[in-house]
Amino acid sequence: MLYIHQAVCISPQDTFHSFDATRVHPPVGNKLVVREPSYEGIPRNLLRRMGKAVRMGTGASVPVLRLAPRPVSGFIVGTGNGGTEDSYKFLEQINEYGEEMLTPGSFSQSTSNVIASQLSQMDRNRGYNMTHVHRGLAFEMALQDAMLLSAEDEAAYYLLTGVDELSASNFALDDMEGWYPPGTIAGEGAAAFLVSGHPQDAIVGVRAVATLHSSDVEVVSGRLKNFLSTHLPLGEDITVLITGENGDARLRHYYEACEEMINSKAPLLHFKRYCGEYPTATSFALWLTYHRLSQEKNDLIQNYLIYNTYKGRQHSFILLTGISR
Repeated sequence: MLYIHQAVCISPQDTFHSFDATRVHPPVGNKLVVREPSYEGIPRNLLRRMGKAVRMGTGASVPVLRLAPRPVSGFIVGTGNGGTEDSYKFLEQINEYGEEMLTPGSFSQSTSNVIASQLSQMDRNRGYNMTHVHRGLAFEMALQDAMLLSAEDEAAYYLLTGVDELSASNFALDDMEGWYPPGTIAGEGAAAFLVSGHPQDAIVGVRAVATLHSSDVEVVSGRLKNFLSTHLPLGEDITVLITGENGDARLRHYYEACEEMINSKAPLLHFKRYCGEYPTATSFALWLTYHRLSQEKNDLIQNYLIYNTYKGRQHSFILLTGISR
């Protein structure tokens, strides 16, 4: 099991320091844009050169690093789009200046691995450094990577981060493809976690993660049934079901199939009402679970299931449990 000890989130809600689920900031148009903090932990000379995705990913990660009891053994980042806005800026410069006199800033900020690289430089850490870019499963791949590493060395701490920005370019492309029908909100955010393979001082335990590519609802529901029978301990139920329902009627049947399989008494939470739709939105769902459990002191077993689909093609299941304190 992978254990989560600390977590920080930058989102369209007031989540950086605290979170009140009864005070939700509404979208502007059909966009939920992050409420960026002042980024006190980042030197100003570095901050002004960072693109938005890098600011958010670094800004969420630095406070977690400060809370680590000892230096982390590596950085693991999941991002679906990386710094797309800087990528477009660099392409525009190529066109405008005829491939001459190009500024290196936009190019260096455009690569997906710049967040993990920036963190390792700021922390002067030469440990494991990996960025996973798998569209709607990027954060899940990063989470599985952290689970494998922690199984090899339970004492080691790792920084796990999920981040995506809502740039004008990727919003326009998704909007043209019809992924933001009425009621569906585009979003963005970053969430960072201090994780390890040992339970001391942990809040949440990640029991298992499963992913699949399919547009067949029968295949998806069959995979979920097998996932629960394999990883949910005998005699235990799902306490809370957290889904990525985003208002898109074309995806509703996937969530309905998941809901039918879960204990009918389990509360249902749609997390994208807080953060909107983006490739690594499950990182927000994981932070939300961490936040809920950190506010409670309950010795009863609590199992949370996060189910999400990205564009009806990529699906993930994350099974979590609260750690008794």
